[in-house]
Amino acid sequence: MVIRDILERQRPAFSFEFFPPKTEADSEALFHTIADLVPLKPASVSVTYGAGGTTRDRTHQLVVRLASETNLTVAAHLTCIGSTQDEILSVLERYDQNGICNILALRGDPPRGAEAWQATPGGFQYAGELVAFIKNRFPHFGMGVAGFPEGHPGTPNRLKEIDHLKAKVDAGADYIVTQLFFDNRDFYDFCERCELAGIKVPIIAGIMPVATRQGMVRMAELAAGARLPAPLLKAVARCTDDAAVEKAGIHWATEQVRDLIDHNVRGIHFYTLNKAKATRQIYETLNMGNLAHV
Repeated sequence: MVIRDILERQRPAFSFEFFPPKTEADSEALFHTIADLVPLKPASVSVTYGAGGTTRDRTHQLVVRLASETNLTVAAHLTCIGSTQDEILSVLERYDQNGICNILALRGDPPRGAEAWQATPGGFQYAGELVAFIKNRFPHFGMGVAGFPEGHPGTPNRLKEIDHLKAKVDAGADYIVTQLFFDNRDFYDFCERCELAGIKVPIIAGIMPVATRQGMVRMAELAAGARLPAPLLKAVARCTDDAAVEKAGIHWATEQVRDLIDHNVRGIHFYTLNKAKATRQIYETLNMGNLAHV
């Protein structure tokens, strides 16, 4: 089932994101995590490509395995970075042959150490070009794209940022999944600006609970950044160890999700970091299992 159809029938729709394992042991541990989350009945799950387009082979393997060994609706990340059009076409043909028909189309981050993003010769410069390419050749595919409530790092002009996002939607995107954020006001403002620009597709809110101080710093250093509200920083500052930080992070994310549900959000996308604990606790606290059914 394509995700656009799920979003029409299920509100709110909850989805989980995983990243491909590095080793065989990691692969088995990840499947235990996924098995722990399957009873939560996510509308879909997605698998990342990794920064700079790395881990692409493991992404393909995990996506195909999830599609063949579970009843989950799976979306595969696909980026412009590091691939020619022919290579991208080969990946898409493999997915199509394995019954995988949902793609999250992204420009992708530059490889680690690169000063700036550069298009691969024979590839695509922008995510909108990738969306149009996929829609032209695989019109039956469902298509998601990324949105940035706090602003895109490569487009300081936020008016142009929304224009670029609308171009991706006009090229054929069915829905938008946002980068993580910690202040829901940024998300609501983003949704209003999308509406003003004539963007009508569903917007899915991206949530990632803080788990450690180091992880919080890493979030702030990401290419897209992450604005950490003072109340969250204060809550973390009061913690004496990482266990307390994790508890504070889950509490903050739970309140974000509660508020988003109260505001009738179309969907929530959990960045799981391949762990089940935080997502399960948020579900249980808010009794989310009874909120949405296809």
